[in-house]
Amino acid sequence: MKYCLALILALHCALSSWAGEAIPLAEDPVVEQRMIAISEELRCLVCQNESLAGSRADLAEDLRRELRTLIKAKKTDAEIMEYMVSRYGDFVRYRPPVKPTTWLLWFGPFLLLIGAIVMLVRTVRSNQRSATPATLDPDQRKKAQSLLKDTETPS
Repeated sequence: MKYCLALILALHCALSSWAGEAIPLAEDPVVEQRMIAISEELRCLVCQNESLAGSRADLAEDLRRELRTLIKAKKTDAEIMEYMVSRYGDFVRYRPPVKPTTWLLWFGPFLLLIGAIVMLVRTVRSNQRSATPATLDPDQRKKAQSLLKDTETPS
């Protein structure tokens, strides 16, 4: 019985050393809500398809910590967004502003769609033009009729 108790105590100590540190609850709910609202507008730079609020990457946790620091420093949402864009570029925003450097990002899909429609119309028109029935000269017509007659006669 003593050995069983000692074994359980040893396992408990060994397993508890592997446990990670618990994430602290929000110190200030107002700061936390504002941080979540801002981080929903930002892209995780590691995941790239997740918002900063939803990402579990280490960099995302660091950036959320930095957002909390900026919020506690009484920065406005616009100032925080400007800071993040100046540091990481327009890519960090889910909705980058429309400006000459992002025109391709905003209008590129529409240009590709228009180009695909133009190519489709040109292909259909060229196929319709080439699908016109060919006219046969009299010699070709006689040869075709003789071939058709040969297939009609039973063997």
